[in-house]
Amino acid sequence: MSPELPFAHLRVLELASVLAGPQVGQFFAELGASVLKIESPAGDVTRSWKTTTETAAAAAQPAADASVSAYFAASNWGKESRVLDLTTPAGQASLHQLAATADLVLASYKPGDAEKLGADYATLSAKNPRLIYGHLTGYGPETARAGYDAVLQAEAGFMHLNAAGPGQPPQKMPVALVDLLAAHQLKEGLLTALFQREKTGRGALVQVSLLDSALASLANQAATYLVTGHDPQPMGSGHPSIVPYGTVYRAAHGRPLVLAVGSDGQFRQLCAALARPEWATDTRFQTNAARVRHREALEMLLTDRIAGMNGDALLADLERRTVPAGAVRSVGEALARPSAVGMLLPEAGGRGAGLRTVAFRSPQWSVVEELEAPPPLRGARPNETDQAPNAGD
Repeated sequence: MSPELPFAHLRVLELASVLAGPQVGQFFAELGASVLKIESPAGDVTRSWKTTTETAAAAAQPAADASVSAYFAASNWGKESRVLDLTTPAGQASLHQLAATADLVLASYKPGDAEKLGADYATLSAKNPRLIYGHLTGYGPETARAGYDAVLQAEAGFMHLNAAGPGQPPQKMPVALVDLLAAHQLKEGLLTALFQREKTGRGALVQVSLLDSALASLANQAATYLVTGHDPQPMGSGHPSIVPYGTVYRAAHGRPLVLAVGSDGQFRQLCAALARPEWATDTRFQTNAARVRHREALEMLLTDRIAGMNGDALLADLERRTVPAGAVRSVGEALARPSAVGMLLPEAGGRGAGLRTVAFRSPQWSVVEELEAPPPLRGARPNETDQAPNAGD
């Protein structure tokens, strides 16, 4: 790796699986770290999590490797894979040897399991006091209950809020939202520990739970309950304290679009674009507070007016007027736009393109333009596409 990459000097051991921990591993790989993914003989379970489309494609291409699913590829670019059986003394000895020279360890064991495998912070840091150990759990280090994203979305209030309206069925988000939120919390904790190590020379144990990460992300919805005692209710894609914001409208030619009008000035510009300037002086709509009180009446007017307009032309006019608005796009449409190019990783090793986890840039450092390794086969080192899994070091 280039020395100008921020983490070119770091060695990361990834003992985590599924999504949250591996997302953090790829984050460090994209910024130059050497990341070794330690897998059990069975491999990361997400290697087998395939959509019906993937299964059909694999049947049409028998030679394609079956161990790299799209789900696995979402979080495992730029890594080397090694198989260790940590239930054996030999596997544990190999892990301890690797940890002795590592900077970071990423783990996602249930409380108590790491100790059984000799993979806990106390064991690994005994011979490497500079080691920083990031431990993800579902509900904290004192609760042995396993954490699963869908369950945490339900228990932390997200599914309740993510419904079309009061009395409508709750729904989970279409991505593992809590896992991703926990990954960000772990990154922040590890970066803090790295900063502290520069001052003290000592490593640290960083503990992150999915539950805490979810609760911390309730933001204004949690504040509403804590400040007012009112339990927020589902509103579909609408916003509880801003109108119009988030509602989906459909224009004349079928284009779905959303508005995110956060100020009275923006609302006046919206009314001008809709050729309805009188709405901006209507006492029901002059201020955001008034628009929130008269939400239903305004939404009906907007729905009827936008339904008679060309959506693309309206969006272009709103952009000129600096009114926040956008088209509702599919995932494929979003990734195909020129603005998404910088977030895509090029195809490597015949295993398709990928998506970056690092979304920030700085002129003071570079990012890996092309990661040296695509998502690895189980037990494979970089650029090895046909290596059989190893059972030891």
